[in-house]
Amino acid sequence: MLIDTLFAARDLARLKEIASVLVRHGFGELVRRLGLADRLERAGHALHWDHAADLARLPAPVQVRLALEELGPTFVKLGQILAGRADLFGPEWIAEFEKLHSQVPALPIEALRPQLREDLGAEPEAVFARFDAQPLAAASIAQVHGARLQDGTEVVVKIRRPGIESVIEADLRLMARLAALAEAEWPALKPYRPQQLVREFARSLRRELDLANECRNAERIAANLAALPYIVIPRVYWDWTGARINVQQRIEGVPGERIDALTPEAGFDRERLARRGAHAVLKMIVQDGIYHADPHPGNVFYLRGNRIAFIDFGMVGRLSERRREELLSLLLGLVEREPRAVADVLLEWASDGHGADLAQLEREIEAFVDQYHGVPLAQLRLGQMLADATAILREHQLGLPSDLALLVKAFITLEGLGRSLDPNFHMAAEATPLLRQVLRARYEPRALARRAWGTLRRALGVVEHLPDDVAQILRQARRGQLNIALDIVHLKRVGDQIDRAANRLAMALVIAALVIGSSIVMTVQGGPTLLGLPLFGLLGFLGAVAGGLWLIRAIRRSGRSDED
Repeated sequence: MLIDTLFAARDLARLKEIASVLVRHGFGELVRRLGLADRLERAGHALHWDHAADLARLPAPVQVRLALEELGPTFVKLGQILAGRADLFGPEWIAEFEKLHSQVPALPIEALRPQLREDLGAEPEAVFARFDAQPLAAASIAQVHGARLQDGTEVVVKIRRPGIESVIEADLRLMARLAALAEAEWPALKPYRPQQLVREFARSLRRELDLANECRNAERIAANLAALPYIVIPRVYWDWTGARINVQQRIEGVPGERIDALTPEAGFDRERLARRGAHAVLKMIVQDGIYHADPHPGNVFYLRGNRIAFIDFGMVGRLSERRREELLSLLLGLVEREPRAVADVLLEWASDGHGADLAQLEREIEAFVDQYHGVPLAQLRLGQMLADATAILREHQLGLPSDLALLVKAFITLEGLGRSLDPNFHMAAEATPLLRQVLRARYEPRALARRAWGTLRRALGVVEHLPDDVAQILRQARRGQLNIALDIVHLKRVGDQIDRAANRLAMALVIAALVIGSSIVMTVQGGPTLLGLPLFGLLGFLGAVAGGLWLIRAIRRSGRSDED
């Protein structure tokens, strides 16, 4: 059986645990269909079917969310990623996935000491002037402790949980194999691309396991936002940062959940904070192409002077220049209510959909955007409009590219954050000036020249790497030594048609010249006349009439031969 070859002996214990959780949460039929039960029983692992469907009275989204929580960190992370896939799941599923959290009991400091000594080169109390044994926060991958550098700077120390990498790698192997089985067993799942989804999730999670990668993301985004002095990104201390640990500046401010503390008496202007936050994130997305992909309140602090600090860059989104141009067209189409522009972009994104009725999809998208015609800009909810547009794709079993699915979630989160600060916050109104500015910048002469130069360089690169035999052909062509003989029957017919068309075009030019020349002659006094008219002008007009009749006859004959 396929199942025998897919699962290694080292993963059987975890496989039994996964199957048991699925059975307990009412997914026994799924376990049977995937062949997991037979494989486990042959390996001597019995499943307790008497507890199957204990939670069957709960809706399926709730059962899945509870199962993911019980399965542990990797599956919780998967659920959090799926919370951003409104193009794949309906609102009831998204609502449950958004309830998933990765808060877990913290490990005691003694369990972390061996790894800390390896990464820091000494005991943490010797490296730092102060190191807090009690963590500030604990999540599934890492936990955070407060500390103070020898120069008095307050920092946070993020420590990856010992052994978590091997646990996650085992889970990712099982996920990949289960996705392959599910796609083979249920062809209806293919439009949702479960194997591709797991591969993308694995790449994202492995990047998140590298705590130094989080710091590289932070520094890159900080450099991009350097022109916005009201945006704060924590400083990284690279002397003590690596794959399993990072040390960053500690941000002291009002947490994003404490909106009630942002009062005028405390020196905060909530309207300005909403606008500044929106401007910063929009700049990351449409200008820079790398953005904080999870700007929820827990990752935001508000500082005095109406400044905003973003933390935790473990999850970032990236957009290529082409994607940014498509996104720009989509957002402008939404805020300016241009159905055709929106339909063009979404159809491009859904172009890999097989069997979808693209004509019907286009009509639905145009009807969706057209419903906002005449609606004031201030009343548009851009995040919700994006969510509704992706829902249309979902109804046609078409998924967004993964880089864009993450973006839609970030937009919705950002708009919700802005409205929590200022009920009158309008993302569409804030986005429009920046979108137009970016659009103008893309068509400035310097930007056009840069793109043209890039295209030329790529073309030259293709030529440079052509195989030797093709390069030899090009050299022969340059020396005039290349001869190519083609004998194709249909090409002769095409050549004859082109020849006849050229003859008719030449005759039309001659007729036009005769008409113009004869008209000029008619105005000249003197010379021979006929019937009181200048002879040569009259002859020119008669020649033009004869040529015109011939041309009309030739065109009609050509039309009949084409029909034959």
